[in-house]
Amino acid sequence: MKAHDGMYIGGEWRVAAGADTIAVVNPADEQVIAHVPAGIAEDVDAAVFAAHEAFPAWAATPPAERAAKIAALRDVLVARKDEIAETVTAELGAPLQFSQMVHAGVPVLVAGSYAELAASYPFEEKVGNSTVYAEPVGVVGAITPWNYPLHQIVAKVAPALAAGCTVVLKPAEDTPLTAQLFAEAIDEAGIPAGVFNLVTGLGTVAGQALAEHEGVDLVSFTGSTAVGRQIGATAGAAVKRVALELGGKSANVILPSADLAKAVNVGIANVMGNSGQTCSAWTRMLVHTSQYDEAVELAGAAAAKYGDRIGPLVNAKQQARVRGYIEKGVEEGARLVVGGTETPHEKGYFVAPTVFADVTPEMTIAQEEIFGPVVSLIRYEDEDDAVRIANGTVYGLAGAVWAGDEAEAVAFARRMDTGQVDINGGRFNPLAPFGGYKQSGVGRELGSHGLTEYLQTKSLQF
Repeated sequence: MKAHDGMYIGGEWRVAAGADTIAVVNPADEQVIAHVPAGIAEDVDAAVFAAHEAFPAWAATPPAERAAKIAALRDVLVARKDEIAETVTAELGAPLQFSQMVHAGVPVLVAGSYAELAASYPFEEKVGNSTVYAEPVGVVGAITPWNYPLHQIVAKVAPALAAGCTVVLKPAEDTPLTAQLFAEAIDEAGIPAGVFNLVTGLGTVAGQALAEHEGVDLVSFTGSTAVGRQIGATAGAAVKRVALELGGKSANVILPSADLAKAVNVGIANVMGNSGQTCSAWTRMLVHTSQYDEAVELAGAAAAKYGDRIGPLVNAKQQARVRGYIEKGVEEGARLVVGGTETPHEKGYFVAPTVFADVTPEMTIAQEEIFGPVVSLIRYEDEDDAVRIANGTVYGLAGAVWAGDEAEAVAFARRMDTGQVDINGGRFNPLAPFGGYKQSGVGRELGSHGLTEYLQTKSLQF
């Protein structure tokens, strides 16, 4: 598979400062498909310098012109959607149809939304005898994960560009080829040199150098809560702004009045998508005790159908991690309904779709983010009990509520300590703010709230 052997800095592909490379592995067959340069501090320095040089002109570019460039970027992503999907499938392992619909499709929606927002956002408003200006923060250091490689890039870069910021991107080392395709799309869309820059490399080297760089004004990070804490501490010491989208352990609450079969089937599908590697996945299914046994039967049957339909996990480390959680669940007394630790394929980092019953709220698999195709069914006695269980983790990223009456579902959702809740299978909305409560993060992505993260205000009094 084609890969660039340099960094995209200042509008061109430059030779990396170091000689080391990173092997890109197809997780479905464990074969090396490409190598990319392992960036070091010198590469980050060059990229941040280029972003600083480009910032004044880009910040002064009228919002309508910035909007036009983002629209051009969206059009390039549309034209190259097949190549993007094939690349994501090769380096992440997602089934091609899922890559086409989600990994290539959703970023187009998000980019399009920011093309519109850049043109319509109120960058200037009157407040009494003051004029308040919304101005770009400056240089953004974007550090993105591997699970949704293009979506996570677009969800950071598009609003940053709409705001008038310039960007240095450090993508996950497991999925750098998608990031390189994005850099090509930036170039093809005619976005000025230095406005976007790409440094591939390890998180512990290039990512750390970017987060700590004194020339970066805001760090936007998506990943684990543990790393998010480190970035937050580093930024705090430098009085630097951060946006952190971190882990989740989302509850899927099925109230007794709901269509049980639909709620269970959609809930299982939600977790199995992307092989469970989704921070907002509804991995805890809460069911009333009167319907619990039926829900367990439905969930087991639904999950079993995904045996040959989901892709592998991203790497061997992630596979071992998920297997470890499954073993922990059995050890702590949860009942394995389907799945387990046996490898369903001879090669590749696969884990079988797994459903646990008789899970209690304090069990490890009900408290910690597994990031794999594992669902825990938890019984509750009444709505107060369900609220207690739903809110009983350190996370608060997403969730779902099902009920026969929408008002009943909304009333329950308002009691949940979480940033986003889907009511009776509500559809994805690229304009709705996404982000969490508690240890699920700081700040919001998507829509106007996502754009605001990259702005700072200045007021003039008359």
